[in-house]
Amino acid sequence: MSDSPASRIQQDVKTAEIIEVLRTIYDPEIPVNIYDLGLVYDVHLGDDGNVHIRMTLTSPGCPVAGSLPPKVEQAVAGIAGVTGCQVEVVWDPPWSPDRISEAARLQLGIL
Repeated sequence: MSDSPASRIQQDVKTAEIIEVLRTIYDPEIPVNIYDLGLVYDVHLGDDGNVHIRMTLTSPGCPVAGSLPPKVEQAVAGIAGVTGCQVEVVWDPPWSPDRISEAARLQLGIL
């Protein structure tokens, strides 16, 4: 998107919408959504409406390693104005409980 203030606002609004969709996807082992759990490292919305998400899993042996990334891609690709979504699973930096949001910590009782 261009650097005009209106374009930046549009991109910010669309990114916020993407984050809200990510907050509907839960890790099956921990009752917290993947965004607040800290599994999502980066959300990039391209000029063409394509979304690239860098995320990790709680461990390399995570039982949903094969199913969670496609679930994220499908959910985000279903947002109006998104032309596609690719999820890149990364292991660096490794996930740790320090990445859990304050709200999720409160929900889990680990403050």
